Amino acid sequence: MMIMPLTNNVIIKLNEITTMVEDKNNLKEKDIEEIKTIFRSILDSGERYDVDDIESWFENEGSWTNKNSRVRVINISHYIQDKFDQTARFKIISD
Repeated sequence: MMIMPLTNNVIIKLNEITTMVEDKNNLKEKDIEEIKTIFRSILDSGERYDVDDIESWFENEGSWTNKNSRVRVINISHYIQDKFDQTARFKIISD
């Protein structure tokens, strides 16, 4: 599988997450839900991302100084992608 660098679209969504989360030291439940929705919308639009690229983006972005919050967002991106891939595989099997 070819891994592409993050597309502009994905970066725009990561900026949306960064803008939306008011307290990056303390992610709230509504932040988590919104972050899940944003990652899901990336995949639903046909875009892909590499979790390692997501991780380095958040590390380099500057305002995500709290490692626990960063790890949480990265884990969400991974979880959503896994779930999406499983659903896609299931669709292929069931078609």
